[in-house]
Amino acid sequence: MLQQNRSFGEQAIDKVAEIAIASKLDESENLSVTVNTDPIQLAQGEVEAVAVEGKGLVMQQDLRVEELQIHVKDIAVNPLTAMFGKIELNGPAFGGARAVLTESDINRAFNSEYISRKLKNLKVTVDGQLRTIDVKTIECQLLTGKIALNAEVLVQETASTVKIYFTAKPQIAAGGWAISLQDVEYPENKEFSPELTEALADKAGEVLNLRNFELEGMSLRIQQLNVEAGLLTLQAEAKVEKFPD
Repeated sequence: MLQQNRSFGEQAIDKVAEIAIASKLDESENLSVTVNTDPIQLAQGEVEAVAVEGKGLVMQQDLRVEELQIHVKDIAVNPLTAMFGKIELNGPAFGGARAVLTESDINRAFNSEYISRKLKNLKVTVDGQLRTIDVKTIECQLLTGKIALNAEVLVQETASTVKIYFTAKPQIAAGGWAISLQDVEYPENKEFSPELTEALADKAGEVLNLRNFELEGMSLRIQQLNVEAGLLTLQAEAKVEKFPD
């Protein structure tokens, strides 16, 4: 817990850092940065801890996160620039992070131009034939312990539209650097092309990847995830190599 009795100098550094981070966002409902140090520590290039807490943050690719909290500690900084409010790291800093995405956030991401481009001209082998598909619409629903996807896919070669619906369980993959959708289930008496389903599940996992929601100079490695009705909560290990300037 960062100290409550804060000096004017600390508050000034907080504000400069807050403005720097805000400049990298398209929008934020609420954003605060707390730098915990004292003049002696700062003169020696030491910062005890930094906390970034935001709500309703919209990244520059129109990707939104409902809540984002990042806490790092034992930070080595350039004392000369730090005295003027700019946090310039002498090495990476480590800590923890928590991100909360709403169902609306995820559907906004699917419909963003950044993600939509990734859902066009996908090469998929269906029934032994290579096909090119465009995902026309995709809607995500967050359920307890799993995710439901409802999509319309255009197969370019046949100009046909295929509707696909399935549920799957999100799981941490690639050592915490990705999310994959596993244990796919279809509605009763329904089964869709497994190749199309796999392609959609892979792309959905890419959208849920925390890398899409990282701040500049920060990387997040997922350690835990929890899905409940309407909310996806991710706990991660944070590595900060550079603070926005």
